[in-house]
Amino acid sequence: MLLLIPMAEPRILIVEDEPAIAEVLEYNLSKEGYEVGIEYRGDTALEAIRQNPPDLIIVDLMLPGLDGLELTRLLQRGARTRQIPLLMLTAKSEEVDRIVGLELGADDYITKPFSPREVVLRVKAVLRRARGVEEQRELLEVGTIRLDIAGHRLFLAEEEIPLTATEFRLLKIFLERCNRVQTRDSLLTDVWRYSEDVDSRTVDTHIRRLRGKLGPEADRIETVVGVGYRLRC
Repeated sequence: MLLLIPMAEPRILIVEDEPAIAEVLEYNLSKEGYEVGIEYRGDTALEAIRQNPPDLIIVDLMLPGLDGLELTRLLQRGARTRQIPLLMLTAKSEEVDRIVGLELGADDYITKPFSPREVVLRVKAVLRRARGVEEQRELLEVGTIRLDIAGHRLFLAEEEIPLTATEFRLLKIFLERCNRVQTRDSLLTDVWRYSEDVDSRTVDTHIRRLRGKLGPEADRIETVVGVGYRLRC
């Protein structure tokens, strides 16, 4: 007899020190069928994530114990935690911190005040991007760049280079479209799945981070002034 075991719903951890905001987020995400947990401090959140990594993290910038930027930085150092998609909550006055958060590896950000529906849509988009990637070619190679699709790993020569989920999708698109110019709008659509809600500077920030990780191969990602970017093959 064949038993079909249903897939568990994605687990989302909210790291937010304002109970009213955390509870609104929990209520709306739970209504969508997600399993939701809450941590009110950055340090306790870090321990909880390391012990039982969730499928997605929503983190506020301003937290007791450990702020959101430092929490993001520490998660990027862990082999089990660096691939977890991360949504950052910021205030409008925190633009510099928001950019730093993206540079550290956050996949997206939401500015306070926000609509709960917007958060739900952003969560769905980030999870869809993170989970729907790997069923095409097994390996993409250019120069010393080798992208293992099934293993979700990047190698430069024989050295493995850690990538966030967004960086992986971005590099995969460039490798699949070698020598073709990609506009910022097309990258926003293809990597982030929507364009109207994301500032084009998000693309530039992730390109800069990706170039930094590609080291001697960084120059392959060329800026086409006034248009976008191209990976030279």
